[in-house]
Amino acid sequence: MPELKYKRILLKLSGEALGGENGFGINVSEAEAIALRVKEVHEMGVEVAIVIGAGNLWRGKQGLDRGMDRATADYMGMLGTMMNSLALMDALERMGVYTRVMSAIEMRAIAEPYIRRRAIRHLEKKRVVIFGAGTGNPFFSTDTAAALRATEIDADVVIKATKVDGVYDSDPKKNPNAVKYEDLAYIDVLNARLQVMDSTAITHCMENRIPILVLNLWDKAALLRALNGEKVGTLVHP
Repeated sequence: MPELKYKRILLKLSGEALGGENGFGINVSEAEAIALRVKEVHEMGVEVAIVIGAGNLWRGKQGLDRGMDRATADYMGMLGTMMNSLALMDALERMGVYTRVMSAIEMRAIAEPYIRRRAIRHLEKKRVVIFGAGTGNPFFSTDTAAALRATEIDADVVIKATKVDGVYDSDPKKNPNAVKYEDLAYIDVLNARLQVMDSTAITHCMENRIPILVLNLWDKAALLRALNGEKVGTLVHP
């Protein structure tokens, strides 16, 4: 087996990844499909941490448009990430992958509190770790949570899972002539306002020199090829 390019990864999933065709709710089959991808790379010896959003359960913008308090809307989103985290944990453990959910907001009955050194120890013991409840603070997205946790656990890369095979200069579903980028500098992503991750997350990765790999998780071979060092998706780096 070739030497792995990335030995510890932070996988960033959108909540819609669990939502099935319409992107809403929790689809158990979708959770199992993601769990299978994770299991494949876990069995290669890769240490896997995951951050997942909550867009399939709650979109804060809907509340904000009606005058909802921003902090309240964000806390509701954090609770949504915990529901998704538990669904993904269950799918992984049914496949025989030991998994821990760690929450940035204390809820001892269902998850461990997030403690950096404990999270690293779980990874060293070859457990998959799912970080729920974002950063634990309102006004920060799960993109930012992913960048922050990747730094804290010393991940080799943040892998942004999408349903397209990289970053394009326009929406490839709407524009057949859209051009795909193979490599991007962090500053280019910020200047061009490309929809990779939000600007706070990009800036954090830039300052800490953590590469971001954008790929299609639903391409069965993409993640495995990337871990083996092949050129896949779009790499954002210094």
